[in-house]
Amino acid sequence: MSRNSSPWDQLLFQPPLCEGWKQNVEGAAYHLGNCILLLGYMGGSGIFGSIYIFSLLATGYICYALWGWLNACGLDIFIWNMLLVMACILQLAHLIYRLHKHTFLEEFDLLYKTLCQPLHVPFEVYKEIVKCCEEKVLSLARDQNYAVEGKTPINRLSLLLSGRVRVSQDGQFLHYVFPYQFLDSPEWESLRPSEEGTFQVTLTAETDCSYITWPRRKLYLLLAKDRYIARLFSAFLGYDISEKLYALNDKLFAKFGLRFDIRLPSLHHVLGPASSEAEAEKELYEWEELAVPHRPMPTFVQTAASAPPPPPSAHPKVPRPDSALLASGSLTRSYPCALFKGRAPLAPTQTPEL
Repeated sequence: MSRNSSPWDQLLFQPPLCEGWKQNVEGAAYHLGNCILLLGYMGGSGIFGSIYIFSLLATGYICYALWGWLNACGLDIFIWNMLLVMACILQLAHLIYRLHKHTFLEEFDLLYKTLCQPLHVPFEVYKEIVKCCEEKVLSLARDQNYAVEGKTPINRLSLLLSGRVRVSQDGQFLHYVFPYQFLDSPEWESLRPSEEGTFQVTLTAETDCSYITWPRRKLYLLLAKDRYIARLFSAFLGYDISEKLYALNDKLFAKFGLRFDIRLPSLHHVLGPASSEAEAEKELYEWEELAVPHRPMPTFVQTAASAPPPPPSAHPKVPRPDSALLASGSLTRSYPCALFKGRAPLAPTQTPEL
C-alpha cells in the first residue's frame, strides 16, 4: 500500500485495530438509552404508532445526552443528541395536532365503528362523508315530527343515531326506524336529482332521538365527485330499504299466518284495498285454495308460477286508504315505487335490484 493513499483506502484496506478494550462499562444511562431505542423501533404504523415511536426515541436520545454529558464528557455527543430530542418533540407536537384536528364527536366515532369500519372504509373517506353533514348532530324531542305526510319536502337524507321513530300513513302504523337506519331512504331513492317531491308518510319520534342529516344538493355533489362514496351510499341505502321491506313482509306473515314473497307481482291482488276486512280474508282464502288444491303449500315462491289467476270478486273493490290491510302493514310508504319505478313486472324467480 502506497504512503500517499487516501484515508478511505486506509479505513477499508487497513482498518485500525483496538489495542485494548476498556474494562469498565459506559454507565447506566447509555445502556438504558439503547433499551429504550430498541422498544421505540418496535412501534406500529398509523398516527398512534408514530406517537409511540417518537415518544420513545425522544426518551432514548435524552439518555444518550446525559451519558455524553456525565460519563463520556463529550460536548459533540451531548449537542447531537439534544438536537435529535428536539426533532422528536416537534414531530410529536405535529402528530398530536393532527390527532386533535381529526377528532370527532363520540356519536361520529361510534358511527364509524358500527357502519364503516366493518367494511374497511378508509378514515379519509369517512371524513369527507362527515364533512358533508357539517359534523352536526341534530335532535328530535319526544312526539316531535321529523316529516309530515304531504307537506315536508324531500330535500335531505338523514340517519338515526339514537332513539326510535314511528312511521305512519293516514294515522295507521307502518313500522319503526331504529338506530343506524336511514329515516328517509325510500323517499331518497324514489326521486331523481332533478325531481322534487314530498313525504308520503309521517315520521314521529317516540323517544328522544338524535340524527345526522345530509342536504340533498350537497350530498349529490359529493356522490358525483367521488365514485367510491357513491357506491358506499348505494350499498347502505339498498340494505336499509330491503330491511324495511322485509319488516313489512314479516307483519303480513304475522297477520295471515303465511309468509309471502314481496318480489312477486301477483301479491298485489292479495294486498289490494278491499271494501272490508272480511272480504279481504275471504279473497285470500279463495286464492290459497286455487293455488294449492290438494296439498299444503311449502312456500309461496314454489307454487305462485303455476297458480291460475284469481277469480274476479263479486263485489267491486272500493279504494280505502284506512283499510284493515293498510293498518296491518301493507306495502305502502312508496317502497314499490322507489324500487320498481319505471320497470317491468318481475318474474316469479327474479329479484329486484336494490
